[in-house]
Amino acid sequence: MMRKTLIAVLFASTLPTIAMAMPDGGQRHHGGQHSPFEQLDLTKEQRTEMRQLMREQMKNHREITQQYLSKLPEAQRKAMQEELKANQEKTQKQVRDLLKPEQQKKFDELHEEMAAKRADRAEFAQWKAERDKTN
Repeated sequence: MMRKTLIAVLFASTLPTIAMAMPDGGQRHHGGQHSPFEQLDLTKEQRTEMRQLMREQMKNHREITQQYLSKLPEAQRKAMQEELKANQEKTQKQVRDLLKPEQQKKFDELHEEMAAKRADRAEFAQWKAERDKTN
């Protein structure tokens, strides 16, 4: 069970890099035949509901993963986080190396935007946690 969880975490950690490398930053919901769902000729309402289902599935995936990760000893959690980070950086470099110079520039910009959004979310989560402690 733990091995499957670790594999899932490793896979999930590479998804942002892969999505960034896709045209439109991974936002391929406006036509084309790039995903199995797009080949279904979904209505606008179905696409909206499908996106909501996928968001919910990703949220549940993160919660389940976190549940099992929280049971790991601190040393193993830290080692796993370091390995995941190194693997993600390696994948990002490999993806970037495949790109042309102008694509690399855009990739770098997208990467910076995502990092800023993550930092904002982390700051908000910290603020919210501190606020909740005082209430």
